[in-house]
Amino acid sequence: MLSKAPSRPRIAKGNRTFSIVASRFNAEYVQGLVDHAAEELRALAPDATVSIHRVPGAFEIPVVVRELAVRDCANAIIACGVILRGETNHAENLARSVTDALQRIAIEHAVPVINVVLSFDNQDQARARCLENRINRGTEGARAAVEMIATISSVRSAKGAAAFQSPKRRFAKRRSSDRNISARRKLKTHG
Repeated sequence: MLSKAPSRPRIAKGNRTFSIVASRFNAEYVQGLVDHAAEELRALAPDATVSIHRVPGAFEIPVVVRELAVRDCANAIIACGVILRGETNHAENLARSVTDALQRIAIEHAVPVINVVLSFDNQDQARARCLENRINRGTEGARAAVEMIATISSVRSAKGAAAFQSPKRRFAKRRSSDRNISARRKLKTHG
């Protein structure tokens, strides 16, 4: 694990929209992540719009992240939550479930989803990574979001990017093509 946050990416030019989806559970630690992420986004993307959406717990985060991705509301989404391990394996199962769902949403909707839903063994670990400045994961999440937007923009605008289509557009085209094939088959069988 890193002992300090990675270096800052270049300041992002242009209007960007970031959404932070944060759980209310373990509120003190999550608020530390949100505060550090929002502060870093303001520093790295001064013209950006940052919206914060609250959900009850970590398990509910992917539902709102997916809704934001479906509605194409943000250039990047940062998911913030804190899971403290107890005596059972519930925390481990929860963390895996949330991580898998966030990754699936990012891939299916072609939007950067930065996973800052963190599992800790104890409150000392949570305090160090959520409230303190040296290795704050909210800061890291904001940096990753800005960097991913720049990388995806670069890939999409590169030579040959005209062939790039969002998953929604490809799916709509495929459905349209399937309807045309089906219509031609009907003509052949009836003609």
